[in-house]
Amino acid sequence: MNPQFKVFFLILFLCLPLMGLAQSYQVTGSLKDGERNEALAFVQVALFESPESVDPIAFTDTDDQGRFSLQADRGTYVLKAFFLGYEDLVVEGVKVEGKVSLGEMEMVNEAENLEEVVVQTSKMPVRASLEGITITPENNLANAGGTLLDVLRNTPSISVSEDGSISLRGSSGTNILINGRNSSLTQNLDQLPASAVEEIKVINNPNARYDAAAEGGVIDIILKKGQDLGTHGGVEATYGTRGRSNVGGRINHRTGAINVFAGYNFRNWKGVSERSSVREIFEDNERLEQTTIGSDRDKGHNLNLGADYYFGDNVLSYEGVYQHGHNFQTNTLYSELSTLDSSDPEDDYDYVRRNNEDEIDEGLDNALIFEHSFDDEGNLLRITASHSYRNQYKTQRIDIFGNTLDPNPDNLTGQEKAFTDEVRNITVLQADYIKPLESGQFEAGLKSNIRKFDNDYQYLRFEETSGTFVEDPAVSNQFIYQDQIHAGYAIFASKKEKFEYGLGLRGEYTRVDTYLKNTDEENEQRYFNLFPSVQGMYNLDDNHSLKFTYSRRIDRPTAWRLNPFPDITDSLNIRRGNPDLEPEMINSFEVGHLANFDKSSFTTNFFYRQVNGQLDFITIVEDGISYSQPANLLSSQSYGVEFIGVSEINEWYSLNGGVTLFGISVDGSNIGEDFTNSGFSWNAKLTQDFKLPYGFNFQLVGNYESPEIEAQGKDLARYSMDGSIQKSFLGEKASILLSVRDIFNTDRFAGETRTSTFSQDFRAKRETRIILLTARYNF
Repeated sequence: MNPQFKVFFLILFLCLPLMGLAQSYQVTGSLKDGERNEALAFVQVALFESPESVDPIAFTDTDDQGRFSLQADRGTYVLKAFFLGYEDLVVEGVKVEGKVSLGEMEMVNEAENLEEVVVQTSKMPVRASLEGITITPENNLANAGGTLLDVLRNTPSISVSEDGSISLRGSSGTNILINGRNSSLTQNLDQLPASAVEEIKVINNPNARYDAAAEGGVIDIILKKGQDLGTHGGVEATYGTRGRSNVGGRINHRTGAINVFAGYNFRNWKGVSERSSVREIFEDNERLEQTTIGSDRDKGHNLNLGADYYFGDNVLSYEGVYQHGHNFQTNTLYSELSTLDSSDPEDDYDYVRRNNEDEIDEGLDNALIFEHSFDDEGNLLRITASHSYRNQYKTQRIDIFGNTLDPNPDNLTGQEKAFTDEVRNITVLQADYIKPLESGQFEAGLKSNIRKFDNDYQYLRFEETSGTFVEDPAVSNQFIYQDQIHAGYAIFASKKEKFEYGLGLRGEYTRVDTYLKNTDEENEQRYFNLFPSVQGMYNLDDNHSLKFTYSRRIDRPTAWRLNPFPDITDSLNIRRGNPDLEPEMINSFEVGHLANFDKSSFTTNFFYRQVNGQLDFITIVEDGISYSQPANLLSSQSYGVEFIGVSEINEWYSLNGGVTLFGISVDGSNIGEDFTNSGFSWNAKLTQDFKLPYGFNFQLVGNYESPEIEAQGKDLARYSMDGSIQKSFLGEKASILLSVRDIFNTDRFAGETRTSTFSQDFRAKRETRIILLTARYNF
């Protein structure tokens, strides 16, 4: 027999049992308003195996004539119909032995004001729980047209630094996940549009289910995929000052067996910036004043797509994200170096350094998830395999103008080039099992996180004698970082009448290997740690609860912190890594109070963190050059209180926000007396929403961050206010939004360093006062 026919008959043989199992029958009917005798469109209709079942075996929406059609295997089912403002329709004993027609059925109007129902069922912009808080970006008008970083800037207890790094309650160590998974796409959060984010979970003291990594806790970014029956989606477009634009759309289609979703976003963002710094070296009586004028443009594409397939007690899902970004930057650095005790102009030195950067980022994230539900409700097995890839290629062309502050081509004295090619790969394999018990619940899992980062940096100088660019082997380098973290965990949770608790233990084995190709230098670390966690909540009554959490955590040095080769973009201020860094070990405690009411919730948390081996950046001045590098300090302690509140004061005014007050004490006496510091800081974020006449919504968002201490100095205060006004149309499906960010143009970064040998101050101001116009339509 022909081999092709053999393959055909083999496939047919394997498919025959599936064809028999797949035989199903049609269940039809129609729905109308019992009082007005009008057809009801877009009602969700579903078939369940029993009245107690949670997951439907088939579901759909009624059409514009109120008709529906479902497919089901032979059996007896319960039909349910759900529609806002109507009582649920429940029909038991639906026998399916062939084609079934249920005819015309009536739904009963609840006779309630629709606006009141919407208020009660709308999503809170900030929701508190035992683990932390959950943010819904769509409910904050200030996030329109923005990126994930813009969302985080408006989130209680979170701070975003000048370079885009994230801090939680004063700690820069955070573990950022996408859909619960480690991903290389979190390397640049400005590539992810706010419109693609469903919600953000901030977990300050996570239990053993999560990686033990990061001092501050976990930020889990959940992307939109859509779960409603039928076809749904939306489009959004933003245009703003300096020609900024952002446009995107999303769609999902769900039936009883499959859910398919996709979203796309294009972003074209421009900006300008200015940064200034003053450094004085006391022994040399030397003063360096520098100013950098910058402009940049980001063009990016973001595509996320996936599907869920429901079969029997199983769900097979695929989730994918693709990103492509192109960034152009021009930074011109003006430097004036002078000797304070000399009046001779020849002792001074001026120069200009102009850096033109062209960077391309490309990232891809793929995940396959399998879930199986056992007969017992809540008994679940989930297996996940994911891989993420990111390639960053950057070209720098640098012109140097010596003995002048005029970057005229006639004053050109030197040229340099630099090429950075960094590839990141992250593979995650994970299995989780949940088993309900008579007295509670047992959960266990295994996880392997395998990463490889390859950073290839090439640096060249122009030689006048040869007329060509020649590589400098003292600066060029290739740094390879690899790690493997293999973990297992178990959690037992129990819930009594008033009290619930969870006890967890996680074990992690870590392998770290670094290789510096230029010097053939290898470095390896191998260690195993146990990380216990405790969570408890006592429910005083229906509205008030007390909670307690504890976790032991670890913060491992990142790859770029371990790379010893310097960044010499500015030859007088050099950043470099430290290959001798060791991980931080953290003990974190939290006690809190939760108060939940119909239209408001309030959370108060008292927290304390003890960190051994605190990782911090220090600055050392040698031969007139300042070197900024990470180091392990002896320890640090942070403690404070956090208050988060959400309240609908009346039908036209609501507000939400948070205040965090914390003290930090840093002990770097193992390095020197200049590296010990302590201080008190606080930050506040407040969002106010006003419902105005004629269907307008107005929102004000205020942010304030007080000065915060570092090992050698402090960052100065930051504050800003955003305003937005929105008008909705077409039954809330369409809207137009006008927003002004940083209305008073006050947002900037600033800091100062004070030691016994030198002082340094900096100020940095980006273009933050921006006007944006956004149009949305959802269907």
